[in-house]
Amino acid sequence: MGIDLGTANTLVYVSGKGIVLQEPSVVAIDKDTGEALAVGEEAKKMLGRCPGNVVALRPLRDGVIADFDSAELMLKHFIKRVNEGQALVQPRIVIGIPSGVTGVERRAVMDAALQAGARDVRLIDEPVAAAIGAGLPVAEPTGNMIIDIGGGTTEVAVLSLQGTVLSESVRVAGDELNDSIIQYMKKVHNLVIGERTAEEIKIQIASAYPTVADEDSIMEVRGLHLLSGLPRTVTIKGPEIRESMSEPLAVIVEAVKRTLERTPPELAADIIDRGIMLAGGGALLRGLDTLISHETGIVVHVAADPLSCVVLGTGRVLENIKQLDRVFSARSRHL
Repeated sequence: MGIDLGTANTLVYVSGKGIVLQEPSVVAIDKDTGEALAVGEEAKKMLGRCPGNVVALRPLRDGVIADFDSAELMLKHFIKRVNEGQALVQPRIVIGIPSGVTGVERRAVMDAALQAGARDVRLIDEPVAAAIGAGLPVAEPTGNMIIDIGGGTTEVAVLSLQGTVLSESVRVAGDELNDSIIQYMKKVHNLVIGERTAEEIKIQIASAYPTVADEDSIMEVRGLHLLSGLPRTVTIKGPEIRESMSEPLAVIVEAVKRTLERTPPELAADIIDRGIMLAGGGALLRGLDTLISHETGIVVHVAADPLSCVVLGTGRVLENIKQLDRVFSARSRHL
């Protein structure tokens, strides 16, 4: 079983079946009993809409486990659901995690999976898994550059011969883009909006680079007006949302430039030939490939299915575990 344990979404791949589950990484817990009332899509609908005794939370922040107990509850639930309600007979699990996490954070992910019933847990860095999932030839002696933009972290890595030559992980990604939209709406329009509304604005009218189509895009946003304290509707335009996201986008571009500056010349030549691959949910932001290409002067390709790259990579590693054994960054002792 391969798992992409993401800040925003969790995807599960089962050998022989493919991707069997794609759900938001959200769990709703009853405060009185400590039981999970809803997990995934159902729990996401409850975010910001819960009564006093129920809390809907995201167990992962910036790509790492922030709430161990709820992360374990969520993993158990997903593993059970994948197996049609039965507890699995101790599966082998490969989990994709950000490359910049500490040893303690890696241990927390392993422990959560072992507690959820895994027999053998192996960790793979997300950029490596994303590159394998996007179909890059990571086993060959050529330079491959991948940018994996998730919910909590952006991973930039140069890969060759099943290993990471250089990598940089910045904790700026989809969530920070949402936050910048929330702050902008508060500052400019005096409107308080929630995470879900910010996400909708980003999907519908946001872009990273100016295009003709974006200049005319408008959207009506409902929220709480700060001055009157009453609900209010405001009309916003695409260009102002692009402007509001300029800071976090600049951080991502800088991380890409820093990685390119440190790349050995032979690998840099390969990257100019092959281009840069963009994966993760953040790759779906309109114009992001154009922005990175404009700033670096290198062609940028968006993966065929950016959201599924990491989980497809974990699945391919599972199915070719002998040939790709060197790609793991850590493994459990419980063999």
